[in-house]
Order: sequence, then structure tokens, then C-alpha cells
Amino acid sequence: MIKDFLIISFTGKNNSIGLRVNSNFFLKKIQTNIKNNELLVNNIVDFINEKEAKIDENFSILVNIGPGSFSGVRISLAIAKGIKISKGTKIYGYNNSHLSEFNLKNIELLIKKNLIENKLIKPLYLS
Repeated sequence: MIKDFLIISFTGKNNSIGLRVNSNFFLKKIQTNIKNNELLVNNIVDFINEKEAKIDENFSILVNIGPGSFSGVRISLAIAKGIKISKGTKIYGYNNSHLSEFNLKNIELLIKKNLIENKLIKPLYLS
């Protein structure tokens, strides 16, 4: 069961990151523009440090794999893979259509219904 996690939804619409640490859930909306693609890493690192999350092999990262913006999905995946390599976290992907609203209740339902995949992530891009 996934306890503590970072969830990244950066597909071009309603870009957000969420963090559940010690049964507390924190949400941060991110405005979309070209510069924010470059600043996503900084936003995530600052958010994790601010909430004092312990990133280790028991921590999970959920990434929205689309459909959505090519660059947004690729950047999200690159960040998740970078954290996995450096900290040993687990990565899961979810489809945008499986999460009706970005809140803890719906995210927990997504996990409970096993609508996340920990296989090789195959993103879906919009044309």
C-alpha cells in the first residue's frame, strides 16, 4: 500500500503537484507557461523541503502519463525517474481520465482501485 507519495500532474491543464506525508496532504497549483516547464524541478524540490518529506525507498511518485502536453509529460517523467535513481523511490503512472479531480480522496481511490501502473511507463501525448 502506498502511504507517502508525491503526485505530479503536468499535462498542460490544471497543472498541480501533491504531497502526502505522515497522513497530511498538501497541494500546489502551478501556472502553465514555457518558463514553468523549466522551473518544475525547483517547485517540486522546494515543496518537498518545505513540507519536510523524507524521500526514500518507501516513498512513491505518481505521474500523470497523459493524454496531455508532450513536454509536460516528458518533464514529469524525467523528474520522477531522476528521484527514483537518486533516492530509490517507486514510480507509478496513471491515466488523466482515471482522476476526475485532483484531491486526496480521488487519489486514494485511484490507488485503491489499482488504476496505477508500476511497469514501464508509456505516456500518451496529444497531437
